[in-house]
Amino acid sequence: MKVEDKRALLEWNEFVDNIRNSTPVDITETHAQKAERIRNLEANPQAWFRYYFPKACFAPSPQFHVRSTTKLIAHLSDDDKLSPSSPRHFGFRQCRPWSRGLSKSTLRMMEMFYIAFAKKFPLNLLLISKSEGNAIRLLMPYRGNLEGNQRLIHDYGEQQGFSNWREEEFITREKKAFRAVGAEQNPRGSKIDEIRPNVVLFDDVDDDEVCRNPDRLEERWNWIERAVIFTVEISRKYFILFDNNIIAEDCCVRRAMKLADDAEIVNIRDENGVSVWPEKNTEAMIDEMINGVSWAASQQEFFNNPIRFGKVFQEITWGEVPPLSKFRFLVAYADPATSNKDKTAAGKKSTNSTKAVVLVGKSELKYYVITAFVDVTTNSTFTEWLYEIERRYHSKVQLYTYIENNTLQDPFYQQVFMPLFFEEGKKRGNMLSIIPDKRQKPEKFFRIEGTLEPLNRLGLLIFNNTEKDNPHMQRLEAQFKAVSPASKTMDGPDAVEGAVNKIKEKELLLEPDMAHFTKRSNAKRF
Repeated sequence: MKVEDKRALLEWNEFVDNIRNSTPVDITETHAQKAERIRNLEANPQAWFRYYFPKACFAPSPQFHVRSTTKLIAHLSDDDKLSPSSPRHFGFRQCRPWSRGLSKSTLRMMEMFYIAFAKKFPLNLLLISKSEGNAIRLLMPYRGNLEGNQRLIHDYGEQQGFSNWREEEFITREKKAFRAVGAEQNPRGSKIDEIRPNVVLFDDVDDDEVCRNPDRLEERWNWIERAVIFTVEISRKYFILFDNNIIAEDCCVRRAMKLADDAEIVNIRDENGVSVWPEKNTEAMIDEMINGVSWAASQQEFFNNPIRFGKVFQEITWGEVPPLSKFRFLVAYADPATSNKDKTAAGKKSTNSTKAVVLVGKSELKYYVITAFVDVTTNSTFTEWLYEIERRYHSKVQLYTYIENNTLQDPFYQQVFMPLFFEEGKKRGNMLSIIPDKRQKPEKFFRIEGTLEPLNRLGLLIFNNTEKDNPHMQRLEAQFKAVSPASKTMDGPDAVEGAVNKIKEKELLLEPDMAHFTKRSNAKRF
């Protein structure tokens, strides 16, 4: 045996031993006690997960786990409704475009074991990933638990089969089958006795390199639809499952979501910037990871918001801001991100809605972004941002503060923000002078491109160089570079466009002659 094979075998045995040691059984319970315990566990999927997989269930299950699992298992509870005239009862398609760190693969494994053992589903599972090696790695915990999980073995019997027990394919003594398949491999020939594959699980099937090439992505999707999905037996219960965070504007999981019976985007933080699973991922843990990578990387992996750069704003100019005395006035513009105008389609959650407050001034022909606050956060923090800008700059230069408030936002402004502004003002002993901007704006991308791209291209839009290490300004820069018709994160640039628009309006009021001139007649022309 080669040295590397010996090392792999030792690591595998250690892996199985760890599972074995984490699943002790009570050998003193009677047969009746054992039967009652199993019956109670099988009636409660979450309790079943916690008992048989204690090491994986070290934190309480979040509600999105419970909700998704309930929908999956419900598909097995309507056998009496099966008929050729109602095919949607046979197949169930579920997509989990969940963030990294939300235990997609672990939860799916526990669910597969639950439907196989507790629900007696004749499982024949194909696990599909972007490569065979990746699929084998994702299938390792399945085989490890079948070999070493004492609680599964104690309650449901010895599982390791007498033959066909390899890392890429294994079949239990009760004919539960598992097979790893890499992208573009041939998945045919996976029938066990009379059971064709009835669970096709796509886990991490999207690949960055493939998604960058439209032709390769089309080939991958055609292979999924024609070679893989048609391996299932359509006249019996089956599951088509996609577990993958969104890594590109066009990718396999996005396409699968359009066809799914159940699809829910879940980011590592919710719309208020709070961890969706605080028992596992604390705010400090999330911050530590995000602060160690670029904003674009965290958006893709944690917020299902893949960023592509260089479409409209390829470079941002950073420079020195003139003394405040050089500005006739400054404009603070706030985008509360509460409008439905630019959100995703009905029934789908917005993937990432940031709030933004920017401070902009104009000196000579140049517009200066002096500072900014850009982040996914609560309404209270958003209110504090506005007061903080007012505190820093109001005594130094004339400051106008605006908040976007079109017809879609007005009820929210009146009912939520006005009371927050009032309460914060009482605490500070100073009421904020804020003006609602009721302008009915064109589409976000076109107003940003039309107003700001020429300024940026001509070097007339300047970011404050002394704020270059400010993470809010860094997020603003990244959002500018990501601006495109398909981008879902343009709230910072949108606020800058609002500020520039208000500066132009003020200039017209202060110097109306700038907008009017008399054309001299020319006697030599008709």
